[in-house]
Amino acid sequence: MNIEAIIFDMGGVLVDLDMAAGKKEFKEKLGYPHTDEMLDPCHGQGLFMKTEAGELSGAEFRRAILAESRPGCTEDMVNEAMWSMLVGIRPEKATLLKELSKQYDLYLLSNNNPIMMIKCRRLFEEAGIPLEQIFKKCFVSCEMKLIKPHPEIFERVIQQIPEHPADRMLFIDDSLKNVEMAARSGLRILHFPQGENLAERLKTVLD
Repeated sequence: MNIEAIIFDMGGVLVDLDMAAGKKEFKEKLGYPHTDEMLDPCHGQGLFMKTEAGELSGAEFRRAILAESRPGCTEDMVNEAMWSMLVGIRPEKATLLKELSKQYDLYLLSNNNPIMMIKCRRLFEEAGIPLEQIFKKCFVSCEMKLIKPHPEIFERVIQQIPEHPADRMLFIDDSLKNVEMAARSGLRILHFPQGENLAERLKTVLD
């Protein structure tokens, strides 16, 4: 397949997610009334999406949530509700990334927000693969002020990795919409639903 670089999505591909746990925290501990509208498996809606798109800061997101939550709730409770969606990184995935990094340039492209990134960084450090060490560059939606599957985010990523042609880079995401748009930008793609074996799926396209 002549792949030179791999661009990974984070949530659902490298970091296991539990959206139901997050919804439960927002509903039961915070009493936030718009939880179901705000969260879905691949793309946040409303406040969540605005924060991922960089339209709201983490502080602005917390204030907006607390304004409609049960009296007495705190910013730390909002953080914990968000982080409850992050299950962790499986040891075999950390090992896989270390092995892949010996042969390919690795990058990250994630729809993410400042609150979740705090916890995500910790998870990668605890797994022995700090973000800045395992990836040559991390592209995060809230910093880019663009969100997948907008075509411009893929075009910008390709522009910022000039050492590799688009058709020599493999993009992996758990969202079918995201990989379809990435393919239109010229990237090679792998749709990876959460729960499958990442090493085995990669082997089918890299061998």
